[in-house]
Amino acid sequence: MLERPIIQQRGFRNTADGSGATGFQLRLRNPNYRGISGSLVDGADVIVDGRAFPRDAQRWTLQGRTFTLAELRASTDVRWQLDETATLHIDHPGGLGAGVHQVEVAVRLRRPYIPEIAGPSVFRCSTTATIVPGTGTPHGLRHGVSLYSYSGDLYTSMTLEDAMADIADLGATGIEILGEGNIPGYPHPDPAWIDGWHRLLDEYGLTATNYGAWVDTAMWHDRDLTAEEGSAQLERDLRLAKLLGFTSLRPKFGVVTPELDPHPLWEPAVERVLDLAADLDIVICPEIHSPTPIKHPVTQAYLDFVERTGSDHFKLLIDTGIFQTAPVDDGHEGFEGKKRPPFLEPLAVPMGDLAEILPHVHFIQAKFFEIDDHLTDLHIPWHDIIATLHAADWQGWLSSEYEGRREPGRGRDQVRRQHALLRSLDGTARA
Repeated sequence: MLERPIIQQRGFRNTADGSGATGFQLRLRNPNYRGISGSLVDGADVIVDGRAFPRDAQRWTLQGRTFTLAELRASTDVRWQLDETATLHIDHPGGLGAGVHQVEVAVRLRRPYIPEIAGPSVFRCSTTATIVPGTGTPHGLRHGVSLYSYSGDLYTSMTLEDAMADIADLGATGIEILGEGNIPGYPHPDPAWIDGWHRLLDEYGLTATNYGAWVDTAMWHDRDLTAEEGSAQLERDLRLAKLLGFTSLRPKFGVVTPELDPHPLWEPAVERVLDLAADLDIVICPEIHSPTPIKHPVTQAYLDFVERTGSDHFKLLIDTGIFQTAPVDDGHEGFEGKKRPPFLEPLAVPMGDLAEILPHVHFIQAKFFEIDDHLTDLHIPWHDIIATLHAADWQGWLSSEYEGRREPGRGRDQVRRQHALLRSLDGTARA
């Protein structure tokens, strides 16, 4: 599905040859009410950060073929359909800098059934769009996205394939899902959907990373789950995660205190499926999530379990919300007009605590709430986090988890901003 604005976020990137960046490109949705012949495209005025780029120096790609504007005006066999984007290529030695840019476009289309004296129809769009730098070396930190980031947009204005295309367009290579949130027919998806899932992973070059599961300890009013019932839920999700190609599973156990102490059945339930996790080669990763800091009995209990069992298939998942240094007071969904919930209070966990447990950390959910036009995260200290991960030579997944406001399309834009920020910091740390 196409994004509603004429300027599409997906596809906005620098172009390059062997010598480096030579320009940039942007994808445009046909703003007309019907498809048109390519000869009716009269160019587009493009302004980026106040600088105008002349129409005659642009190249247009329609239906897989690239034209100068003069060639497009003379074409006879190419169309700009309503469900297809046009890619506009603009020469600009060195390309655009990584980060957020103000982009203005005025698309000019001739109407073949209106006298020429009326002139072309002009469709204008102004937006911010983000250039994400390249990934650099494949070693070290790996970048992915959780589908949770697209909550509200996914299944309304974007499909699963749209989400996967967005992730690949970022240059990210990992996809994280919520089992019951993203699998149609859960826990028994149609085999055709499973085949389609693997086809899309291959098509977009994505790796299935972490599978979010729940153990619903309070699913009945009159009693809690037993350890046997809890382990059965874990077993079901472990097998489904394996079927879909995931290598780690985050079990979300019901909690029994405001500090998120998990129900005590977590330990016997997990111990019952450790051998299965080893057979399937899936790492079970309970989440350290605000308001639980690293130095806390919950975290220590998980570490004690690792030591007691000696298992390589039980490690920690860190949610970076625990490093939050400023409160989130933006009408966060579900809490408007109410006191800020504890998990949005800034814990500001020190980096030394993270460094101490990194040998036991398998996966990091890169939780964030808002990144501004200057690539400044208003709540999470990414410079310190990335520096700590590099100092420890930690080489796992950083999976974007946007949890800010849910206006349509905002999650998609914010994820692009976070990847521009993280890649820039990552590149600086490598250097």
